[in-house]
Amino acid sequence: MALVTGAAGGIGSAVCAHLERDGAFPVGLDLEPAERPAAGTVLRGDVGEEQDVERAIDEIEQRHGRLDIVVHCAALPQGEVVWKLAAAEWDRILRVNLRGAFLLAHHAIPLMRRGGTGGRIVLVGSVSGSAGRFGQSAYAASKAGLIGFAKSIAREIARFGILVNVVEPGLTRTAMSAALPEKVRAAAVAGTLTGRMAEPSDIASMIAYLCGPGGRQITGQVLRIDGGEYL
Repeated sequence: MALVTGAAGGIGSAVCAHLERDGAFPVGLDLEPAERPAAGTVLRGDVGEEQDVERAIDEIEQRHGRLDIVVHCAALPQGEVVWKLAAAEWDRILRVNLRGAFLLAHHAIPLMRRGGTGGRIVLVGSVSGSAGRFGQSAYAASKAGLIGFAKSIAREIARFGILVNVVEPGLTRTAMSAALPEKVRAAAVAGTLTGRMAEPSDIASMIAYLCGPGGRQITGQVLRIDGGEYL
């Protein structure tokens, strides 16, 4: 059983499809569930709202009795320099991107522990979290926070066989990147060594690997899928 946040988005839906292909049953959590999810089922909920996260995990336990995989794809972007960024917008971004990761771990780990067979948690960060980006102070801070959070809980839960990692995409072809100004996208692509942006499947395949048998010795790590943008 897998819980995927942001499952209706480009990366989230690709993750669901890859996990289902590998034999997992994905349950998505999204504010705007797709009418016809590509894989599994999608629940309506806000990852920044504790009641929604708790309800989703309780429903998974009641219906399926176990939870093996958690993937946090849900995220909010930002496009203002810090002196123009409203405090409420800062809070809104960190609420979904970072608080959401905490709520997932807080409520999912006890169920994963009860399963007795370990599990995998993957947090989708961003190269912005490691490198910083102009106009992305809140977004970059939230993604950088995922790194410290993942490394800390990796130490706490490895004894239960639960592994935690961060995947950092570079610019990826999603609705979020489509909303960026063309010159910003062009500059990001120019900064890669491959000369192209990533596809959602590039990110999903790495996440599926981490959640499969190949990832059994990987925890507390940051894995970048960015075409060499961050070196």
